[in-house]
Amino acid sequence: MIWETVRLAIQAIFRNTMRSILTVLGIVIGVAAVIAMVTVGQGSSAQVTADVEKLGTNILMLTPGGENRGPSSGGVAKAFTLKDVDAIIDQISSVDTAAPYAQTMTTAVFGAESTSTSLVGTDNRYLDAVDWSVVLGRRFLPSEESSGKSVCILGETVRQTLFGNTSPIGETIRMNALTYEVVGLLEAKGASSFGTDQDDVIGLPMKTFQRRVMGNTDVSMIFVSVRDGLSTERAQVEIEALMRERRRISDGEDDDFNVMDMKQIASMLTGITSILTGLLSAVAAVSLLVGGIGIMNIMLVSVTERTREIGIRLAIGATANQVLMQFLVEAIVLSMIGGLVGIVLGLALAAFASNLMVIPFAPDPAIVALAFLFSAAVGVVFGYFPARRAARLDPIEALRHQ
Repeated sequence: MIWETVRLAIQAIFRNTMRSILTVLGIVIGVAAVIAMVTVGQGSSAQVTADVEKLGTNILMLTPGGENRGPSSGGVAKAFTLKDVDAIIDQISSVDTAAPYAQTMTTAVFGAESTSTSLVGTDNRYLDAVDWSVVLGRRFLPSEESSGKSVCILGETVRQTLFGNTSPIGETIRMNALTYEVVGLLEAKGASSFGTDQDDVIGLPMKTFQRRVMGNTDVSMIFVSVRDGLSTERAQVEIEALMRERRRISDGEDDDFNVMDMKQIASMLTGITSILTGLLSAVAAVSLLVGGIGIMNIMLVSVTERTREIGIRLAIGATANQVLMQFLVEAIVLSMIGGLVGIVLGLALAAFASNLMVIPFAPDPAIVALAFLFSAAVGVVFGYFPARRAARLDPIEALRHQ
């Protein structure tokens, strides 16, 4: 009996194909938008997690300023020094290594080519901490780091812009009227979770950066690598105690620095992505409501058009429940067709967007199933009123209808 009802429902739907297509369009758009949004959001979260794992989940970052990234009590937060870096390594046993870091923008020139890029002051310990290898040439020599020699290491993007596919090793580039010898090329890393190009960078020894670029001894950030198997939370507490002592912060005073755990940053970014995905999905789900109203409207029209047919069915013995079931199944089938088309379209859009954004394609079977069930529920909710109206028709009045 139920299969016969479904067959009749499909016949009725395809009897007015164009009208049926326009009717389910809202369901298709709603389901497709929800699935695409959720899938892209999950792919973005997976990319954030992967990027953090590449940098290292055992990394801590120290920056001047309190939790609000500003000084704790007026004025400007004091920068770190190279002695702070050495103190962290020497006095905290859970630390594997620590590295100074400072950054500014510059224009690099080689021959007729130039590029605006990020100029970073650091040392080999930073490359160790974030597991960034040199694929061509070499790293800084200890003598170059200690003396502040004019040498540099290039990221792949800078290399491509200035030198193309040729080797930059031994060449000299110019930045701010000063020249630097290229001694190494960094491994390509691609875009970060924030969309920035990690390879668009030039690295200098920290002392070279301080003397020739900034003209001071400031260290704007310290990267700390915690030993494998040890807790980053414990290391964070020990670093905070050491830095409070070195920066002479009295009991009761707020820190004028901030220690951030990469796992916390990953969790924060993932949380933001999830919230945005949820909001966008909720907006997209409004299309399902619009689609449901469209189904109810077209089913009411169908009941009016088929009044005489309903009267004949009732006159030859069909019950009110059978008529109600016929129109309710028709509404459900209509919305389920829209749901299936929406699922295919949503996954296709998500795959295209994931490829365009260079993030993992991460469809969630649970979300796909939920979207399909929700589309069916829309058919039940919005199809019930027209079906009930059809079931309550008076057979005699229905037969008189022209």
